[in-house]
Amino acid sequence: MTDTVVGEPSGPYSATTAIGRGLEEAPVLRQGLGVTWLLAAVGAGGRVVVPVLIQQAIDNGMDIDATGSERVRMGFIVGCALVAMGALAIAAVCQRTAVVRLGTRSEQALSDLRTRLIEHIHRISLADHNDERRGALVARVTSDIETLSNFFRWGGLAWLIDGTLMVIVASVMLAYNWFLALIAIGISIPLFFVLRLVQRHLVTAYDRARRRNGDMLASISELVTGAETIRAYGAGGMFAARAKGAVRQRADAQIRGNMIGAFLFPLGEVFSVITIAAIVTAGVLIGPAGGLTSGALVGFIFLTYRYLEPIAEFTEVLDQTQTAVSGLRRVLGVLDMPVGPPAPQQPQHLPPGRVSIDIDDVTFSYRSRADRALADDALFESAVLERVSAFIPAGQQVAVVGATGSGKTTLGRLIARFADPITGQIRVGGVPLSQIDNTELRRRLVVVAQEPFLFDDTVAENIRFARPEATRAEIERIVDLLDVRDWLDGLTDGLDTSVGERGESLSAGERQLVALLRAGVADPDVLVLDEATSSVDALTEVRISRALTHLAEGRTSIAIAHRLSTAARADRVLVLHEGRLVEDGHHDELIGAGGTYARLYDAWLSATSAS
Repeated sequence: MTDTVVGEPSGPYSATTAIGRGLEEAPVLRQGLGVTWLLAAVGAGGRVVVPVLIQQAIDNGMDIDATGSERVRMGFIVGCALVAMGALAIAAVCQRTAVVRLGTRSEQALSDLRTRLIEHIHRISLADHNDERRGALVARVTSDIETLSNFFRWGGLAWLIDGTLMVIVASVMLAYNWFLALIAIGISIPLFFVLRLVQRHLVTAYDRARRRNGDMLASISELVTGAETIRAYGAGGMFAARAKGAVRQRADAQIRGNMIGAFLFPLGEVFSVITIAAIVTAGVLIGPAGGLTSGALVGFIFLTYRYLEPIAEFTEVLDQTQTAVSGLRRVLGVLDMPVGPPAPQQPQHLPPGRVSIDIDDVTFSYRSRADRALADDALFESAVLERVSAFIPAGQQVAVVGATGSGKTTLGRLIARFADPITGQIRVGGVPLSQIDNTELRRRLVVVAQEPFLFDDTVAENIRFARPEATRAEIERIVDLLDVRDWLDGLTDGLDTSVGERGESLSAGERQLVALLRAGVADPDVLVLDEATSSVDALTEVRISRALTHLAEGRTSIAIAHRLSTAARADRVLVLHEGRLVEDGHHDELIGAGGTYARLYDAWLSATSAS
């Protein structure tokens, strides 16, 4: 059973509703389902033929000659054997075809569903991304879809093939002798519930063992990765004891699971023996006088075994089905998240060249799904930005500053239209953001994030990501334009240097340089830069400042400034405090005013001097 991450609402879906909605979302799965079921029925029917032929061979495979002696009818028995072989061959082909069809369709359906899920996650609003743990969204695409895949590989086949087999076998048993059939079915009912009860305990035990295994791995990982700190404080004994305790708890949990498992599997055999004994006893009592021949009784016993075989498996299938339905609910819960911001019905084009930015009475709050039923006025108390207005002329370089939590990063995200304001409007080049086609907006406006994401590739490929058709010569030109050639030449392989996973081979400042080069290749008209907060060395800061100056030249730029040296070089500074715009002016003017910005600048100078 696959572990899943909890924490996301499953949505208002019962099991039946979830399955129905899942079939709607995965139409490939419904295609040819009737043919697949028919093939499974033929495959199951072929397995029923053998007990029937055994009955025929016993009852009709002998006759009495003129002397009164019994004589085996070899031709009849050989004929039954050949029919059985043919039936089993046809059944095997049909069953294999049904398995391949269901497996292929299910993987195609899950592949489509996973793709849709990935696309939808990239389209949901910033508020929803903020409302959910990123790991939970990843789990929807990975572990929850994998849970569904595991179900179709085994559980779905069991429902289709074993379920069909049980129905067909039960029908044949009732046709043979309804009384014996009721005995077999009556005894199998408590078997199902007993196995189900034990199976639940087994699932709980193995779940506990998995958790203990995770605790053990975490303890061992801390012991290994934290070796230097542990040795420095002489805490080796304490952490070693913790790891040993985790190992013991994991072993105890696994042993308990194994003991329950060892009790589970013989139960089916015990009930099978009880059922067969009851049928044989009842069959002998009925006897030929009741119309039950010896061959019919033997054939019925074989049918009973066929009927009981899937029951033990179904107890596990039910748990897997519940897990799969739970995973499906979580997947549907993500698909039910509203996309945002919504695409314009009739998009307007931005004017060519440099463009202005008009922030008009903007209020924004990170509303959770539970808050969306509330009126907007009820959310103003928790607003991250409240009634912010500012006009940024085309080509102006603006720094947005403020204490942590003042809303400056959120303002940058709204300008980039990662979310829409609750009230108010942002216009770029006189066109409301909500009316601009997203493709054009991303081409004309580029965001350099606070922590730039680099892919596990070379420096060149991470720069080219912004414009895949960019040539190496164009990248070299941007390197020279932003005046970072000295840094690039210092790398091991220049543009061909591998940055490692998430850029871990580069420093924080170097990652930001790559992000600035990426923005330069994109050649936007508006640049939104959220400066990294991590400290960088003096030389790297000079390089970043130099690159920023060249990159912002001739463009409308908004820098979310954490280093106030950036604000000092800007044409204009917007100062936010607790979500409100409290000051607006040039660096020198604001210093002279002695207000919020002056206090922030003095604090920054003191911190810089102390470091």
